[in-house]
Amino acid sequence: MFQAFKAFINRGNVLDLAVAVIIGAAFGKIVTSLTDDVIMPVIGKITGDLDFSSLFIRLGAIPADFKGSATSYADLKGAGVPMIGYGQFITVAVQFVIVAFVVFLIVRAANKVFEKPEAPKADPAEVVLLREILEELKKKG
Repeated sequence: MFQAFKAFINRGNVLDLAVAVIIGAAFGKIVTSLTDDVIMPVIGKITGDLDFSSLFIRLGAIPADFKGSATSYADLKGAGVPMIGYGQFITVAVQFVIVAFVVFLIVRAANKVFEKPEAPKADPAEVVLLREILEELKKKG
């Protein structure tokens, strides 16, 4: 069993996967920062300084001993008030679109770099037949 595990670990795919996970985690932090620190403030400014992270629908009552702001998503969430935080969902959806678009660009660029030259296409059957007829006519002529 140890030999099988050793053979599995020594395969190149496992190491490639480990590197991909580490790079993916770092890439996720970059995308989060890009979204939170660059894109969402611009979108917020365009929409009149609207902060998406504070958009929510409260589903339950606020506890009697609540000390925070009744309009603060973070304060209410900390107090355990049931809510639908659709603003946070909008932010995560924007992050997903950014990640998907960047991955699309990377795959597209990689496909162009590693693109194999197209093999010449075979002539259609009619062209081959016409060439054969032409060759026979040349032999007879």
